[in-house]
Amino acid sequence: FSLKELHGIFPWLVESIFGSLDGIIVGWNLRCLQGRTNPNEYSVALDFLDPSGPMMKLVYKLQAEEYRYDFPVSYLPGPVKASIQEQVLPECSLYHNKVQFPSSGGLGLNLALNPFEYYMFYFAISLITQKNSPVTHHVSPSNSAYFILVDTYLKCFLPTEGSVLPPPSSNPGGAIPSPTPRSPAVPFSSYGMHHTSLLKRHIAHQPSVNADPASQEIWRSETLLQIFVEMWLHHYSLEMYQKMQSPHVKLEVLHYRLSISSKHHGSPAQSSYQALHAYQESFKPTEEHVLVVRLLVKHLHAFSNSLKPEPLSPSAHSHTASPLEEFKRVVIPRFVQEKLYIFLQHCFGHWPLDASFRAVLEMWLSYLQPWRYAPEKPPQSVEPLPRSVSEKWAAFIQENLLMYTKLFVGFLNRALRTDLVSPKNALMVFRVAKVFAQPNLAEMILKGEQLFLEPELVIPHRQHRLFMSPTLGGNFLSSRSPAVTDASFKVKSHVYSLEGQDFQYKQMFGTEVRNLVLKLAQLICQAQQTAKSISDHSAETMATQSFFSWFRFTPSDMNGSYTGNDLDEIGQDSIKKTDEYLEKALEYLCQIFKLSEAQLTQMMMKCGTAQDENGKKQLPDCIQSENGLILTPLGRYQIINGLRRFEVQYQGDAELQPIRSYESATLVRLLFRLSSVLNERFADQMEVLCSREDFVGRLCRYHLINPHLVQKIRYSPMVRDRTSQNWGPRISLRFLASYRTLISLLMIYFLASWFYIGPVGCTFIILIGYFLYAVVMTFFFEGWKPHEH
Repeated sequence: FSLKELHGIFPWLVESIFGSLDGIIVGWNLRCLQGRTNPNEYSVALDFLDPSGPMMKLVYKLQAEEYRYDFPVSYLPGPVKASIQEQVLPECSLYHNKVQFPSSGGLGLNLALNPFEYYMFYFAISLITQKNSPVTHHVSPSNSAYFILVDTYLKCFLPTEGSVLPPPSSNPGGAIPSPTPRSPAVPFSSYGMHHTSLLKRHIAHQPSVNADPASQEIWRSETLLQIFVEMWLHHYSLEMYQKMQSPHVKLEVLHYRLSISSKHHGSPAQSSYQALHAYQESFKPTEEHVLVVRLLVKHLHAFSNSLKPEPLSPSAHSHTASPLEEFKRVVIPRFVQEKLYIFLQHCFGHWPLDASFRAVLEMWLSYLQPWRYAPEKPPQSVEPLPRSVSEKWAAFIQENLLMYTKLFVGFLNRALRTDLVSPKNALMVFRVAKVFAQPNLAEMILKGEQLFLEPELVIPHRQHRLFMSPTLGGNFLSSRSPAVTDASFKVKSHVYSLEGQDFQYKQMFGTEVRNLVLKLAQLICQAQQTAKSISDHSAETMATQSFFSWFRFTPSDMNGSYTGNDLDEIGQDSIKKTDEYLEKALEYLCQIFKLSEAQLTQMMMKCGTAQDENGKKQLPDCIQSENGLILTPLGRYQIINGLRRFEVQYQGDAELQPIRSYESATLVRLLFRLSSVLNERFADQMEVLCSREDFVGRLCRYHLINPHLVQKIRYSPMVRDRTSQNWGPRISLRFLASYRTLISLLMIYFLASWFYIGPVGCTFIILIGYFLYAVVMTFFFEGWKPHEH
C-alpha cells in the first residue's frame, strides 16, 4: 500500500488490535490470549506485534513521513486530563508541544502523536480500559500475550546488554528521523521547571535526517518508558498529584490561574475547586495491572544495574558515555520513583484485606531489592546463608528511604487487621520480615533515618536552598555538575520532594512503630496458639470419628460449638506451614527490631495470650461495667478472628430447645406431645416413685429428674415462666428423634432378622439392654455427673 493509504488504515488497525478507548471494542483481547488455550492465534499475534514484526515496520514507515494522529485528552489519566483541561501543562516532557485545541465545532482537546507514540499509547492504556473484558476460562496473567509483549518491548528498547536495535528502514542506510519540535498551539503554564528530553543534549541542534543513531535509540527508549509510567502509575487523585509539587510551583500555578481567569481558550477553564472534585477518580488497579508493573520494576532494576562502571578520569567519561548509559543512570529516580511511591501508597491504603494483596506486596519487595537483579552472582556455598546487603546499595536505600520506612508502617497497619491464622496472610508477613531481616539492611535503613533527622547545618548558601527531586527541577544530565557530597541533604531532598516541606516523619525504629511491631508479635503468638488448637481439634475429631459421622452426627453435647477457620478445610500440612511461617516471621522481627525473649514473654503475659490448665481459651478481653461485660477493641479482634470466644450455652428446658439438624422435626414434635401426655397423666405416680429411698427411687430420680433445671427453676422466675412442663419428674422421649438413634434401631432390627429373631424378641432385647444400662448408671454415677438422657 502507498503511505497515504497506510496513513488512513493505521488508526483503524491499532484500534482493532488493542480495542477502543471507551472499552466497547475489545479488539484481539491480548490479555486473555494464551498459548495453552489458543496456540495458533497466540503465536500469530506475537509475531505480528513483535518489535521487528510487520506492525512495527508499519510504524517506522509512517514515522519517516512525520504523520500525526490525534489521541483524545479525555482518555488520559485523571490528574493529567484535569491539568491539561485547566491549561496547565504537566511536567512530563511526553506532553510538551503536543496539545492541540479543537477546530471550530470540536468537542475536546487532543494530543498530536507520532505513529510510535500513538501505537504505544494504545498498547499501554489497553491494560486499563479493557479490564472488564469477558473471560470464558481461567487466565494466568503472566502467561498472556499482553504480558509477553510487555516483556519483549522492555528487553528490546531497554536492553541490559548491548544497544537498542536500529529501526528497519525502507531506504538502505537511511535513518528514521526523530520527532521534530512543534510550536504549541496555545501558551501553557507549567508545573515548574519541567524537563526537556534527554535528547536535547545530543540532537537539539542537529537536523533530524542526519540524527545520531544513538540519539534515535534513546528517543524510543525514553518514549516507551514515559508512556508506560504515565498510563500505569498515574491514576491517583488530582489532590495527591498537586500535593507532590513544591511550594514555588503551587504559587506559579496560582498566579497563572489568576491571570487566565478572564480568558477563554476554546472552552472556559475550570476553577481549581471544580477540577479537584470533577477529576478525582476511584482508581482500583487489578491484580494483572500490578503484575505488569512488577515486571516493569524488575526490568528497570536490571537495566539500571547494567550500567558500566564509571571511568576514573572525568574527562574520559564526558567523551565516552553514550545516551543509553546516561539513561540507565537516571531511569529509576527520574521516571519511576515518585509515581511508584504514590501508586504503592494508594494500593496499601485501598486494597482489600485478602490474599490478593500478595501481588502488591511482591511488587513492593521487588523494588526494595535492586541487588537481586544485579549482574554479579552470589557465591555458591554448601549451606545457603542469607546474603548480606552490600554497602554500595546504601545510596539507593537512602534515596528511597520512604519506600522502606513509611510503606513498612503501612504494611504493619494492614497486618494488624488481617487473620494471621490464614496460611496466605501468614506467608505475606513472613515474606516482608524475611526481606527486611537481610543482614546489614536494617542498619542501612537506620543510618538513612539518622541522616534525615540530622539537624540542618548553618550554611549561608543553604538556608535559601529548596529540596527538589529530579522531577522538580534537578537536571541529571547537566554537564557533570558538582556532585552533592552531603548524604543528609540527599535524604532530606528525597523525603521533602515526595511528602512536602511540612512532612512529619515517623521513624521506623522509633517508639511508636516499635509498639506496632510488639502488637504484631502478640497477634503472631495468638495466631500460633489458634492454629495449634485447630490442629489439635482436627486430630481429636479424626481420632473419634465413627461410622455415624458419615451422617453428619455431632457429639451428644448439644451445647458444644466450635469456631472454625479456613485451616479446617486445608489440612494438617497447611497448618504446619502456617506455624512455620509465623515462627520464622517472629524470629525475623526480633532480629530487625532487637526484641529480646523477656520482652516477648512480658508482652504475651500482659495481653493474656496464655492458655489455662485445661487448654481451653480464656474469655475475650472485656472490661466490667454496671451493665455487665463490655468488649474492648482487642476483645472484638479476638472474636472476629476466632482467637477466643464466649461459652454460650442453652440454659432453658432441654425439651424446648430448637430442633437440631441431626433430628427429625416431625418426630421431635410428635414425641414432645406424647411425653407431655404421659407426664400429665403419671405425674403423681412419678413423684411418689422419686420420693422413695430404695433402689427404685434412686433409679427414678436419676432418669426422671434434671437437677440442674430444677435448681434454675426454683431460683429464676424467668426460667419457670418459659417452661410449659412441671419442673418435677418427667419422661423425655426426644432422644428417639435423633437420626443416630433411629439408624441404630434399624441396624439392630436388621441384625435380629439376620439371626431369625422376630420384632417382638428384638424389642424385648433392646428394653432389657436399656434397663441394664439404667441400673449401671444408677449404681455408679448418680450424683457424680449431670443428668443425661
